[in-house]
Amino acid sequence: MKLQLAVVMRKELIDNPWQSHRWVLDEVVFDVGQFSHKSPDFTIANRPAICMRQDESGERWLYTGFELELFKDEAEGYYLNATSTRPAWFVMWRMEDHPNGQDPLAVPHFLSVSYYEAGRLLDGGETVENVPLDAETSAWLSDFVTEHYKPEPKKRARPVSFKGAHRPKDEAS
Repeated sequence: MKLQLAVVMRKELIDNPWQSHRWVLDEVVFDVGQFSHKSPDFTIANRPAICMRQDESGERWLYTGFELELFKDEAEGYYLNATSTRPAWFVMWRMEDHPNGQDPLAVPHFLSVSYYEAGRLLDGGETVENVPLDAETSAWLSDFVTEHYKPEPKKRARPVSFKGAHRPKDEAS
């Protein structure tokens, strides 16, 4: 089963002498066709971008066309998220040049519910933010984990006293 999703990014004005605003992940919503009547303002990084609000307090942009499918080989990453105190959506986004020459926009590129996928993206230098999972998606994720996650059996570690001494070879002998 694939989920059809949309991501909302928010530009909020801040009181800072060096920076006038910041971009944050606002929410992840189900896309069940409720946005189909809205024409995109433009396409940026292959994503339809819809300006939901633009005023003196900031902006909100909606990006549609995200799909989420769960994979068995990522089950441990899902397990870590599903069993955390706050299961979350993970969204990787980048700043992209505005097609009309205005200030750059924060554009989501990837969405996941796996701790491992989010960690790999962060290790690669990407910006990843999270927002809480809704109860329905959290239950769906937990059901997938219950069915597909099989933890590796723990191996008993040999006591150090049975491993023997490690003596590097002396090159002179």
